[in-house]
This record gives sequence, structure tokens and C-alpha cells, in this order.
Amino acid sequence: MRLWIRRLLPLLILVIAVAGFLVLLSTKQAPEKKEQVTSLPIVEVLAVTPQAHQLVLRSYGVVKPKHDSQLVAEISGRLIELTPRFVVGQHVRKGELLARIEPADYQADLMQAQAGLAQAQAQLQEEIARGKVAETEWRGVMEGIPPELGLRKPQLAKEQANVRSAEAALSRAQRNLERTEIRAPFDGIITERNVDLGQYINVSVNLGRVQGTDIAEIRLPLPPEDLAYLNDENSGTVTLIQTQAGQTRQWQAQLVRSEGVINDANRMIYLVAQLDDPYAMESAGVPLKFGSFVNAEIQGRRVDNLLALPRHAVRSQRITVIKADNTVELRPVEVVRADLEQVYVRTELAPGERISPNVLDSLDSGRKVKIAGEEPVDEAEGGQGSASQMAVAGG
Repeated sequence: MRLWIRRLLPLLILVIAVAGFLVLLSTKQAPEKKEQVTSLPIVEVLAVTPQAHQLVLRSYGVVKPKHDSQLVAEISGRLIELTPRFVVGQHVRKGELLARIEPADYQADLMQAQAGLAQAQAQLQEEIARGKVAETEWRGVMEGIPPELGLRKPQLAKEQANVRSAEAALSRAQRNLERTEIRAPFDGIITERNVDLGQYINVSVNLGRVQGTDIAEIRLPLPPEDLAYLNDENSGTVTLIQTQAGQTRQWQAQLVRSEGVINDANRMIYLVAQLDDPYAMESAGVPLKFGSFVNAEIQGRRVDNLLALPRHAVRSQRITVIKADNTVELRPVEVVRADLEQVYVRTELAPGERISPNVLDSLDSGRKVKIAGEEPVDEAEGGQGSASQMAVAGG
């Protein structure tokens, strides 16, 4: 009996398993049908309106002085004095004494020139008197017009020439004595000093260098085609920008001229801007030192009916327009001006149309999208897609 049970047990287990499977199969429920979900790409939009824009041309440059002069000796002699302000970095005023050359020889030359002039003037007066005596004697003896030689006119002309020569010698001696004092030619800053006390100076020796602090100049390179965006390349407002210690500072300069030629090395044309009182000597502003690098924003023409868009919103001269029904249109535009940050384009927008800054290669004209931050709209209310569809699209 036990033997038969062991033999029938596998068959019994198989029958029970088949029966259980049939019971489960008979109680199986049909799967729930779900509505098909369509995933919509999410895009951001910009509400922009065509309006007039002041175009800005961006450039850069190095601040340099308008006046930059070398102090050159015009006479020779020993340097006997250097003022404490004749050192590199000191600000000096126009006419301020910087150095002095030994004046003794030039004072002697001046005295000699003064004596020579006095002697020439005395001889001239003497010759004038002789001429009057000769004229009187001639008229008392003979009639008619006396000859010039008889009136001593050639001798008079010679003495007059001697006086003029003596006056010129005196003037030269006075100038040479004045040149023993080296003075600042204008308000400026000392940037070089090449001599020292006791040194013998020859004519044309470079004593130092002074740079004028009244006006600074900045050469600003621009592509030649950008000149079309300027009202006048010889005038205009320029904003100079520099970052110092994490702070951005600005100075207002004026465009004064164009150099008028295209540089062979970089194919740029240079405009020149001027900044008054760069070292803030006459005001309480922030100084802008010579040699500083600055960025520049040049005010250009004002152009009507332009859209200002981020640079990445325009690709291949096309923008992404989101129409009123949330469909995409890749619309060609006229690019009027582009810089490092923005693109200025000209196009017409219909009511309800918006511009998307998103640049997605998968977006084609006519494709429906979802606007970021926009509430889902139910189909019964005239929207496109159900709330469940919008939720899936947002995910």
C-alpha cells in the first residue's frame, strides 16, 4: 500500500498544480486601459516688444597721457640743485622748479651782453650827432641835396645794426641764464629721472620725463564695419570700465577723433577718447592711472523697432517664436547688431506671440510645446491635452 502511495504522489501533485493554475486563470481580471500620454517639451519664453535701442560698441584700451615730454638740457654745466619733488611718482605743477645748473658763467655772459649793448647804443648816439653836424656844415657851404655819404648815413646804418646785434646777444644771454633752471612744462607726474646732483650736463642730455595729468587718451580699436553704428566717429560719449579690488568703477570720457586709417597688423581702425583730470587732481573722484587697462562702451546710434535678445537665442539668423496656441515657428530675422551679450534683430510679432531663448535641435516649426510655469489647461476648456497629459509632460 505504501509502495502505491509513493508511486502516485508525483502524479497527485501535478494534478493539484494544474487545477490551481486553472482556478487562477479563470479569476484573472482584464488590465486597466490607460489613456495614451503625449510628452511635450518644456520651453521658457520672453515677453519682448520691438522698441528703440541705443546701440553700444564695446572696445578696450590702455590709458596714456596726452602730453608726454622729456626734460632736455638746452645748455651745459654742472647740476648744483635737485628739488625734492624731482623724483619718480611726484606730481608737479606747471612752472615748478625741478633742477638748477650752475649759473655763474651765464650770469657773466649776461653782464657782458648788457655792456656790449650799452656800448653799441652810445656809438649809435654819437653817430647820430655826427650826422647832424655834417648836415649843418653841408648846408652852410653848398646848395642842393647832400649825398648820403656826406650825411654819414652808411655809418649810421652800421651803428644801428651793431645795436640790434647787441640786443640779440643780450636776449640770448638772458635765455641761457633762464635755462639754468629746469622747470615743469605742464601739470604732470614725474615718470623718469636720469641725472643726479653734481653731474656735468651737456646740451641735449635727457634729464627726465614728465607726463601731463590734465588729459588722458585711450586708443580704442574697432572693426571698420562698426563705424556705421556711430553717429559721428569724431565725437560721442564713452564709458570707461575697470574692476579694482572686486569693485567696478566707471569714468565718463569723450570721443574726440578717429585716426582715419586701418591698422595693417590687426585690420582695426582706432578711435581716440579723452578723459579730463584722470588723476582726480581737481576733483574728488577715483584716479585712473596711466598704463591702466580699461574696457570701453561707446554710445552708438539710436535705432527704432529692434528686439534685444540674449546672444544664444539667435541661431543661423533665426529665432524660436512661440505662437498663441503654443506651437513653434522658427522665424528668420534681420540681425542689425550683435555684441558679446546681446543680439539686436528686426522682426514683427503678432499679438500673443512670444520668443523662446531655448535653442533645442529637436524643435521644428509646428511642434507643440509647454510653457514653463504655465498652468495646465483641460481640453474641455479649449486647451491642448488633458491635465494628466500636462503632468506627464512636465515630468
